[in-house]
Amino acid sequence: MAENGKLATVFGGSGFIGRHIVWALARKGYRVRAAVRRPDLAGYLQPMGVVGQIFPVQANLRFADSVLRAVEGAEIVINAVGILAPAGAQTFETIHVEGARRVAKAAKEAGAERLVHISAIGADKGSPAKYARTKALGEEATIAEYPSAIILRPSIVFGPEDEFFNRFAAMARISPFLPLIGGGRTKFQPVFVGDVGHAAAAAATGSGKAGTVYELGGPEVSSFKDLLKATLEYTDRKRLLLPIPFSLAKLMAVLTWPLPNTLRPMTVDQVRLLQHDNVVSEAAKRDGRTINALDVPRPASIDAVVPAYLERFKPRGQYAHYHT
Repeated sequence: MAENGKLATVFGGSGFIGRHIVWALARKGYRVRAAVRRPDLAGYLQPMGVVGQIFPVQANLRFADSVLRAVEGAEIVINAVGILAPAGAQTFETIHVEGARRVAKAAKEAGAERLVHISAIGADKGSPAKYARTKALGEEATIAEYPSAIILRPSIVFGPEDEFFNRFAAMARISPFLPLIGGGRTKFQPVFVGDVGHAAAAAATGSGKAGTVYELGGPEVSSFKDLLKATLEYTDRKRLLLPIPFSLAKLMAVLTWPLPNTLRPMTVDQVRLLQHDNVVSEAAKRDGRTINALDVPRPASIDAVVPAYLERFKPRGQYAHYHT
């Protein structure tokens, strides 16, 4: 793990995806500057590298000066900041669009050799979901400021701290049913967070083609219903899968709006996202713009990763299988 002397800045380096990008870059020998809002809470990143290789710094995408300071001297810049629901000053427009523009502009001004921007499959300016619209506008803003930027669009991302399997496993602990939004027909291609981190690091260090959009998906395409059934299987729980029309799901989301995002089953915007499949496009497959082109020839499957971190949700606890 000898350092190569080059510096990479990862915005959102302490986040769900960002921490895996930091780890992957450290393994490649880069010095990594993790640009985060609360560097005092990001100390756990440092053991991912040798002494002094990884260092958190304060940066907030809402403030241009902090973004400029964070990219100073960096050869590589990666923007892994994103939100699933707005909270206070952290709005979709502020983070996904204006924040992306500030990062790209700062990277260009600092003379960074490469910029990688993490977006999402489904990014579309015509989408009814504000999340998807602002993701598309963020891509547009990034390319406008830094035309050779590489865009990565993952499907839903799974891993120990994910917001999908963990959320529904926790819901199954207390609820007699799990909501099958729209009948559970929506298709997903879940991708392991470690693979996304590796792909982002590879794109930033030479594997990716400048100015290209890559779509990242795992080895399996599964319906929403299939994923909920797998969650119940991994947690040894039997729950009714209750079909809920999109219209009723939106009403439920409205009624739970006053609750904190951590307690809400789903937002209206997330229900809108569920009305469209979230899989790698045929065009991306045909053009070779998939995760396989970014040094991830065999993406991890759900079965290989998820059961281990959902074990804690089993009725008798995480270590029940050790009992004789």
